[in-house]
Amino acid sequence: MGEIRVKVRLDNATDVRIRDRGKAGKQKIRTAEVEAVVDTGAVMILLPQDLVEALGLVKTDRAIVTLANEQKIEMDQAGDILLTVCGRTMTTDCLIGPLGCEPLIGQLVLERLDLLPDPLKHALTPRPESPYLPTLKLKGFGMGAPDPS
Repeated sequence: MGEIRVKVRLDNATDVRIRDRGKAGKQKIRTAEVEAVVDTGAVMILLPQDLVEALGLVKTDRAIVTLANEQKIEMDQAGDILLTVCGRTMTTDCLIGPLGCEPLIGQLVLERLDLLPDPLKHALTPRPESPYLPTLKLKGFGMGAPDPS
């Protein structure tokens, strides 16, 4: 078994929305490409504070986080990030880690983008059943369920 590292593109989602509305003018979209460790024991994304600041992300909340050694600590969260990995993109928030810490990708990204870690190949790949787009589960709709509209 081995560590899985992936190249991840991170964009400030607010910058992207402003550009898409045609209001960006000469404002540049704050973006970064980083190598991140896929951590199947983590739930969220962890980004170092210096990267969060470089991307211009806004602190949104705080959370109590349980570390691998079972210690509980309080951490800031920031967002909105447009995250792209393995050709799939999602908008999310992140936990803010210490300066220079290693970026981590947790289960929320893997589930939302329908990606599978392969520790033997040290790779992250789309699920074979959904090679083009993520396949997401939604229970409650279908047979006898109310129309969502």
